[in-house]
Amino acid sequence: VQLQACGGGLVQAGDSLRLACAASGRTLGLHALAWFRQAPGKEREFVAAITRRYGNTKYADSVKGRFIISRDNAENTVNLQMNSLNSGDTAVYSCAADRKGPVISTAPSQYHYWGQGTHVTVSS
Repeated sequence: VQLQACGGGLVQAGDSLRLACAASGRTLGLHALAWFRQAPGKEREFVAAITRRYGNTKYADSVKGRFIISRDNAENTVNLQMNSLNSGDTAVYSCAADRKGPVISTAPSQYHYWGQGTHVTVSS
């Protein structure tokens, strides 16, 4: 499975941004697709995830109510709509895929496939 993320950029606080991740290869058996982020000097943290089959979602408390994750199985894409961005959202965002399940994991170690990161910078 290959993952390709795009959509990052430089925005002002309060703005919105939409990230997209395209999956290719053996995608049928994937359980969940997720977004993680890593800010400079900090550890990678879970942002949001969605199950491929039923569309169940999970969000980090820090983004709940502001970010929306969605998927399009026909296009093999997962999107992250980020609203009301603030400087704390500045990070490199990466998409990841989990083949195992059955729960939605927030641990990076549980994800088998990773895409390259896309930079999101929010200026205040």
